[in-house]
Amino acid sequence: MWMQIIAVVSGFVLLVWGADRFVMGAAATARLLGIPPLLIGLTIVGFGTSAPEILVSVVASLQGNPGLAIGNAIGSNITNIALILGTTALVTPLAVDSGIMRREMPILIGTTVFAYLLLMDGKLGFGDGLALLFGLLVMLGWVIYVGLSSRDSKDPMAAEYAAEIPTDLSLTRALIWLLIGGIVLMVGSRMLVWGAVGIAQHFGISDLIIGLTIVALGTSLPELAATIASALKNEPDIAIGNVIGSNMFNLLAVLGIPGILSPSVVDSAVLSRDMPVMVILTVAMLVMAYGSHGKGRINRLEATLLLAAYAGYQTLLYFTAVR
Repeated sequence: MWMQIIAVVSGFVLLVWGADRFVMGAAATARLLGIPPLLIGLTIVGFGTSAPEILVSVVASLQGNPGLAIGNAIGSNITNIALILGTTALVTPLAVDSGIMRREMPILIGTTVFAYLLLMDGKLGFGDGLALLFGLLVMLGWVIYVGLSSRDSKDPMAAEYAAEIPTDLSLTRALIWLLIGGIVLMVGSRMLVWGAVGIAQHFGISDLIIGLTIVALGTSLPELAATIASALKNEPDIAIGNVIGSNMFNLLAVLGIPGILSPSVVDSAVLSRDMPVMVILTVAMLVMAYGSHGKGRINRLEATLLLAAYAGYQTLLYFTAVR
């Protein structure tokens, strides 16, 4: 049992460190290849912060634990909004100024509804996985179009990303960090899945519950670090953008992978409990970010409500597991 706990904790540490190195190396490499900062931020950074969830989903699916992968995808989205955005806005309220961000939020709502409808039949099949991964390609195409068409705009997000991308790395060093980060992410994901499955079996808890709680929290730690750091640097659009981008990757890639690699029946609790919570929180984030008269701001009161929602949801999962 202690070995599994050590593996989970070590996996968390490796995922956080590996994701940071991976994003740093990938962003620096893209900059040196002449890719615009906004495009780097909207694609590479978004993918990098979701890399832990994606790799954990791959490992869990290949090892025959699709419930853990599904729980990781949905639980990470709930954690990103309720815990990460709530914690960040509690530290420093977040104002939303980016026009690009306001265009991405409705797309996140559409993506969330799309994923929900695919699971409504109680199955995550091969066709569902293909549909989600196709949606990922469409989303990436749209993001690339926006990034290229907005390269000369004065959108505040463009300036924020430009300030964040490393400028002191050579191409060789950037590629080395990219490789090291990728290897550490793979090792960390395997350790985390092995430890999480062992803990679930020891306590007789379903893979789904473990994915919604321990694994979702652990794989969301890179987003937590990146979001708080961006907010403290007075880069609120990046802070919220990290959450929106990560959630879209989770729904389309992390949820799509188990459909392709390990089609399975979806636990009824996902449809009656977890997906509705995720939808409600996503809509709440949209309302907060848009605000009144087009000036959105997530204040400390709203942050407290988000954190209370996260605590309430985790309490519900605890009593579900005990029962």
